[in-house]
Amino acid sequence: MNNSRFFTFSAFATRKRKLAMAGSMQRWLLKLGVCMLSVGVPLSAYANPPASAPKASDAPKAAEAPKAAEAPKVADGKFDMSKVPAVSAPSRPGLFLLPPAGPGYFSLWDLVTGNKREKPPVAPYAPFALLTTPAYDIDFRYLATPGHEKDIFDPVKRMNLGDDWLLSLGGNFWYRYIHETDSRLNAAGTNNDFHLLRTRVHADLWYRDKVRLFAEMIDARAFGSELPPLVTDRNHADILNMFTDIKLANINNGPAYIRVGRQEMMYGSQRLISTLDWVNTRRTFQGVKTFWRTAEWDVDAFWMRPMVIEKGNVDNWDTQQNFFGLWATNKPKPGHLIDLYFLSLINDRNVSAANMLAGNILQGNADTHTLGGRLAGNFDNLLYELEGMYQFGQRSNLDVSAFAVATGVGYRLPLPMNPQGWIRYDFASGDGNSKDGRSNTFNQLFPFGHYYLGFLDRVGRQNMHDFNAQFTMHPMPWITFITQYHRFYLANNRDYLYNAAGQATLRDITGQSGSHIGDEIDFRLNLHMSRHQDVLLGYSKLWRGEFLDKQRPGTSPDLFYVQYNFRF
Repeated sequence: MNNSRFFTFSAFATRKRKLAMAGSMQRWLLKLGVCMLSVGVPLSAYANPPASAPKASDAPKAAEAPKAAEAPKVADGKFDMSKVPAVSAPSRPGLFLLPPAGPGYFSLWDLVTGNKREKPPVAPYAPFALLTTPAYDIDFRYLATPGHEKDIFDPVKRMNLGDDWLLSLGGNFWYRYIHETDSRLNAAGTNNDFHLLRTRVHADLWYRDKVRLFAEMIDARAFGSELPPLVTDRNHADILNMFTDIKLANINNGPAYIRVGRQEMMYGSQRLISTLDWVNTRRTFQGVKTFWRTAEWDVDAFWMRPMVIEKGNVDNWDTQQNFFGLWATNKPKPGHLIDLYFLSLINDRNVSAANMLAGNILQGNADTHTLGGRLAGNFDNLLYELEGMYQFGQRSNLDVSAFAVATGVGYRLPLPMNPQGWIRYDFASGDGNSKDGRSNTFNQLFPFGHYYLGFLDRVGRQNMHDFNAQFTMHPMPWITFITQYHRFYLANNRDYLYNAAGQATLRDITGQSGSHIGDEIDFRLNLHMSRHQDVLLGYSKLWRGEFLDKQRPGTSPDLFYVQYNFRF
């Protein structure tokens, strides 16, 4: 059959049993999450003594992970707001970096002013232009510590409105210029030069640690493009986040909340759920989430619908997609984590007759359930990660059996400029015969594929092999250089090549075009100008393999971009 036939589990042998399971999962998933919170999450009974969260040192997230939340106390009749809000520390992504430790200059502004530091400064933002962490999880609680480093924007952060209320304001602006050669592998060989602008502003209001109101607006614009803008390029004056948090209880020294409204989501490695910061509009959902946080456990249960971007109108949620999930992260000791998760995407969109005939059936009429787990961490300078995902369910009346694996090992050399390297392998199954009653193509759900599978976005985590390596260094602590090399293959020659958005692009139904998609190299140089400013330059090049040479002969895709980012 194909490369995933050996992983078909006998437990899902009949279609009838799978349909019954799919129907019942929707009903009990949220009940399970709420029930777990209400009884104190029994998993914690087997946990080791509390350990502090591992340091968050990776480009796509906050610069320093907040400590586990403790219940604020009342002192002298006043409520202690120093630990509000209960920020969720993002997990390490794959290909994470160990940051330079100092002494040195940690921004260009430090260098200009002669401010040589003994160690990295305490800062809310990572020293990188791309930041997937949602604005509501950026940690400014250090401002409650006497003697903290002062900043011009401190007056609009953590403003006390009486003894029990806390208000913060913030925002972000970026500009990006992009030049693409043979953009999107178009047959006409058209190049594309264009500009992106994005502005985000937010307000965050807390009553003690009991109730939170968070609202964030976004305005994303594109101009100068020779090709039609992508749907993720533009969203004029809309809502990115708008939700309410209500505290349910304090369980085993950790707060439990329910969140209702529009909200970004980001979990684990972000291979399946990410805010997708590379695109101009980011990605957001609307629904309900319960979450519980302690020093050792993060547990979330949610029901969501993805938002549909409507450039000139108010965005609406997609009533034809329902996304359920239960996600638990254990932090057994500093520097190590374990993710365990179950996800269910019920997609009732119709698949056209033409797409059915062509075997392009991943975009609708499917109940896809994903079971997965992940290990990641570091032993001193040795870095490691392993993630496995298995999918089952129904897709256009076909039984789903698909899987994906991501694994890698890295090492930081004890040399000047903090050099580090990773060697990795990524795989996602494909399908070779849409008429055999089974569908074996993995569904990547809502990923940050751009970060993992090349900045040209020609390959998604569906029907692919990727043998890849990464090398990073910091010529100075405020300069980050990253290069990645990818060698891409189709997992099944008769299935499609899917892009970073999960859309089917090219296919040879005969399989005669071969499996080698091509080789890509990516370069990124990030200059951390100051606490609030970054400049990112990048170049990517894709060399055709046998498959692209036959499907798009003569194309030679490459990408150049420069981005300026300001946060406050």
